[in-house]
Amino acid sequence: MNREVVLRLSKYRRLLQKLKVLGLERVFSNNLGDALGVTPALVRKDFSNLKITGNKRGGYIIDELIASIDLILGKNQPREIVIVGCGKIGTALMQYRGLEKDGINIAAGFDIKPEKVSYKGEIPVLGIEELENFIKSRQIKIGVISVPESAATDVFEKMINAGIIGFLNFSPVELKYSKDSIHFDNNNSYVINNINLAVEIENLFFYVNNSQAENS
Repeated sequence: MNREVVLRLSKYRRLLQKLKVLGLERVFSNNLGDALGVTPALVRKDFSNLKITGNKRGGYIIDELIASIDLILGKNQPREIVIVGCGKIGTALMQYRGLEKDGINIAAGFDIKPEKVSYKGEIPVLGIEELENFIKSRQIKIGVISVPESAATDVFEKMINAGIIGFLNFSPVELKYSKDSIHFDNNNSYVINNINLAVEIENLFFYVNNSQAENS
């Protein structure tokens, strides 16, 4: 399943939850398509490829759709993550309640600075030296990197050695895995999403400026 489909499934699920709160029991592909800005045909194709069925007159049963999407996205399994780097970005993520609503639990934050370490509060912040044992003991597979550029590669390697497979990287460095650069022998496939906020905002300026130029 490619990344675009996974993103759409997450969007479908959020919309379905809102419709359920409104008391609706069924939904049609054109409703979902209009809300997400895609064609009804694409909605039907997404669901058909995942063996999710509906009918032309009755549409899709919302509860069944949510249950099917939850199963596909692994929402019925424990979903814990760690955050390495508890500066402004890391702290903001730890304070964001939207993750909890989506069933994502931040098990702990980690930082190299002793003054950041705290075992109090809902989410403990531990020293970086505790990273490997903590991840292995909890069998955590997903981690967020929000450290300065100078520390990114070292933290990345530590997390791989600890067993992390999926990475959301907010550091200024674009991280890539190769057996030549990371000295760790295994057969895992790693998923690395590099998010450079400056680049993303720069792209927005480019598209906005181009759009205004075309319409002028």
